[in-house]
Amino acid sequence: MLSLNSITHRKLRAWLTLLGIIIGVAAVVSIISIGNGAQESVNASLSGFGANVLTISPGFSRAGGFGVREFDFPGGDGGQTRQRTTSSTTSTPTLTNADVLVIKNNPDVIAVNEIVSGRNSVTFGDKKTNASIQGVNPLTWLSTTNVTLSSGRMLGTSDTRNIVIGYNLATTTFSKPINLGRQLDINGISFNVVGILASSGSSFGGSTDSTIYMPYTSAWDVTDVNKNQFSSMQVAVSDVSKVDQDLNALTESLMASRRVTSKTQNFSITSSQTIKEQIASVTGTLTLFLGAIAAVSLLVGAIGIANSMFTSVLEKTRDIGIMKALGATNNEVLILFVIESGLFGLIGGILGVLVAFVLTSILNLMGINIGIGMGPGSRGGSAGMIITPELVIMAIILSTIIGIISGIMPAMNASKMKPVDALKYE
Repeated sequence: MLSLNSITHRKLRAWLTLLGIIIGVAAVVSIISIGNGAQESVNASLSGFGANVLTISPGFSRAGGFGVREFDFPGGDGGQTRQRTTSSTTSTPTLTNADVLVIKNNPDVIAVNEIVSGRNSVTFGDKKTNASIQGVNPLTWLSTTNVTLSSGRMLGTSDTRNIVIGYNLATTTFSKPINLGRQLDINGISFNVVGILASSGSSFGGSTDSTIYMPYTSAWDVTDVNKNQFSSMQVAVSDVSKVDQDLNALTESLMASRRVTSKTQNFSITSSQTIKEQIASVTGTLTLFLGAIAAVSLLVGAIGIANSMFTSVLEKTRDIGIMKALGATNNEVLILFVIESGLFGLIGGILGVLVAFVLTSILNLMGINIGIGMGPGSRGGSAGMIITPELVIMAIILSTIIGIISGIMPAMNASKMKPVDALKYE
């Protein structure tokens, strides 16, 4: 109670001292909540990508002689994972029907979705725009992705000039909505809309919402991909627990059929788990870096607490002398001031967390989310800024510890005062 009374009797200085801790805690909690939101967005987006789905792409990146695989976010060009090639590749690699046959020979493969991707001009009414186009295999498309219809139907094998379009393309891209049965002109070829997908909620890295889907045989006519070649392939395997084993088996089979070695490999195979782990590593490192920068304000708050406690010790010198004259021990005086500085940290931490809650709520309501759209089927791709109970507890404990540490030196000075000298202090 004595420590609490000491704080309440010097309100202005107490609030100024608390302000540093409040800002520091709010900054750290907000930064980490952004990281949590980004990670949650990745997990939500990739959950629709399928844990049993492998993506095969032409090209294999090598840096300094090492086989380092790089990828773009699925959906950036209609949903496929793309591998970047380097100068070590003498010609542009492709995927062909021969590769499809090799993949289908694996007994664990249950579906192969051949993908032809690109962009082209799309005209509806009097407005023209560029849109992502993805040619898919109508027989296996739904086995490798998790898209949902808003209206109409999915593609069939006979849909040579029929298409399914994303939600945004149907509702907001053009001056008026595109309804079922309407005609879109893609690079001078007329296509009939037979299905409209439900909104995926993706926002970054591409989205099903702005993509046109058609059979891959039709996509050859409106993209830059040559006939009988594919931009990528999505392969569904029967057992999720054997994904890594199947990935290695398919790699060996394709290397043999394409007559390449590990040094000349011209294709890449990735799984959603691989993508998730790599993105998690990137977001985790970025969050740690930004959190460390935000933690500098906590250091400023700690200095403020130490300064306030030194001032408090000077103001209470005579009181310290009286307490010691009445029998108070050095440890009791030490604990009294440590509790006071700890209260600064505790109260500042609680208020800082509340400020972070308010800040993240406002940003989420304004739609400033950290969503990472990962391609076809991603749902809930914008997770926003997420403050977890563990983060709240950690922030309050950390700020309390900082407060205690900041007050140890002033408290030690107070405990070592001699009663006679303290009573004579003016």
